[in-house]
Amino acid sequence: MIVRRVGFAFALAVVAGRGLSAQGRRSFEPDRPNVPYDGRFTFVRIKYTSLADGLQNLSGFGRREPEWHHDYPSGERNFSKILDALTTMAPRMEGTNILPLDDPELFKYPVAYLCEPGFWNPNDKEVEGLRAYLKKGGFLIIDDFVANQLFNFEAQMRRVLPEGRLIQLTAEHPIFDSFYKIPSLEMDHPYYTGYKSIFYGIFEDNDPTKRLMVIVNYNNDIGEYWEFSDTGMFPIDLSNEAYKLGVNYVIYALTR
Repeated sequence: MIVRRVGFAFALAVVAGRGLSAQGRRSFEPDRPNVPYDGRFTFVRIKYTSLADGLQNLSGFGRREPEWHHDYPSGERNFSKILDALTTMAPRMEGTNILPLDDPELFKYPVAYLCEPGFWNPNDKEVEGLRAYLKKGGFLIIDDFVANQLFNFEAQMRRVLPEGRLIQLTAEHPIFDSFYKIPSLEMDHPYYTGYKSIFYGIFEDNDPTKRLMVIVNYNNDIGEYWEFSDTGMFPIDLSNEAYKLGVNYVIYALTR
């Protein structure tokens, strides 16, 4: 067994004790140097060209932030702390990585995270890189998009996997029972009231009995819950569920 179950009250206390200050969390921070590969699980965030690049697309916090950057660095730092507290994986704690899809370094890491795919605009090399990554066994987490942003994501994924299709998942899929048993997928977007979360998967050969290559959190933003889990911004039970999903995704990807 590579995992052990621990209560979320303890895990969130760990995050609260080690997290950044509320003031430091929301300030824009330049990218930090990537940590070198050493075999440990390392959180990898995908950097990409955005449809909004070159526009004055200010976030609600009054600063220009790349879409792929949202919830960085607190989101992955807090999530890594949760993995460390809940499992025996011993994930990389001293740093996380940011990589483009056409970087050969990506193939060293089995799990990658891409947010705001409604703005995702990969070039041909990035499309080829993601296709190769997925076909060689990589697992991609898609997060933080809502409503008609789905259209751009579908269009870009069809460039990556022309035959691939989004298949809606139910709570009976093994990914929702890989560490925590998640009996219900009833979740709401943290900000967009009324948008019910839908979980999609992209499977090898579009066959739900085969390998799940991509998990898609549509009408959701689990990274937002991770980022603010130690501030009281969201109810603790919602942050708990977001962490459960993330832990399940990683455990599922690493054990199949």
